[in-house]
Amino acid sequence: MRHRTAKSGDSIRLLKVTLTDYNGRTKGNPYRVIAMLEPESLYQLAEIIVESFNFDFDHAFGFYDDLTNPYQAKEGYELFADLHEESKYRCTRSANFARVFDDPGKNMLFLFDYGDEWRFQVELQNIQAAKRGARYPQIIESVGEAPSQYDYEDEDGEMDEGE
Repeated sequence: MRHRTAKSGDSIRLLKVTLTDYNGRTKGNPYRVIAMLEPESLYQLAEIIVESFNFDFDHAFGFYDDLTNPYQAKEGYELFADLHEESKYRCTRSANFARVFDDPGKNMLFLFDYGDEWRFQVELQNIQAAKRGARYPQIIESVGEAPSQYDYEDEDGEMDEGE
């Protein structure tokens, strides 16, 4: 993950990223508050989200305006588009996250790993001046323990560490 040092006049966006269930419910789930400098891409936001939950950045992902059904989203950005694969959505590497998260309160679903479907609600909480000399992105707040990315239960209900 690349970090940048804030200069005088730079702005940051504070994003609350909450792990959700399949139906988009967030109550009681772990969350992180992340500060990002404005000129970063959605790809870079995806990197810090995954890092903040101690996951490996090793799967495809996308951002969608439909919090429960990404396949019905009107606005979306996918790694598949970056890789020039078939996608009805735009690229993550060229999408400036500050243009996507343009108003406080805007929410999007971050879907990571289309097999396991890790779902996160990403909400823009605030836009504010960056601290000159501070390095971004930063994890400002971490609440709740992140689940293990690869733990699975076998048929007997025993936890089995995956590959």
